[in-house]
Amino acid sequence: MRLSFIILPLGLSLVACTEPIAGGGLPLMDGYRDPADQCVRVGENEVTNQFLDDSADLVGCPVGYEGTGVFVTETGGVLVAQADGYELYSVPRN
Repeated sequence: MRLSFIILPLGLSLVACTEPIAGGGLPLMDGYRDPADQCVRVGENEVTNQFLDDSADLVGCPVGYEGTGVFVTETGGVLVAQADGYELYSVPRN
């Protein structure tokens, strides 16, 4: 029997294994790229502390937001979790 493997970019493989996390409310802040941006910075609490990193920002975009693809392309964000109606991305600081 011959096995075949499909290699996916890292971001796509994380989407497949990311499950929603129950949270007690995300600490949402201002818009990430602009005050009116639907993707917002996310602060620290018991849900998000495992995803915070000194070299990256944690950003939440509403689930189903049509601008998510552009956001990921422009920022290099990697999906790390989903909680309280938001997809959480780790965005490297440049």
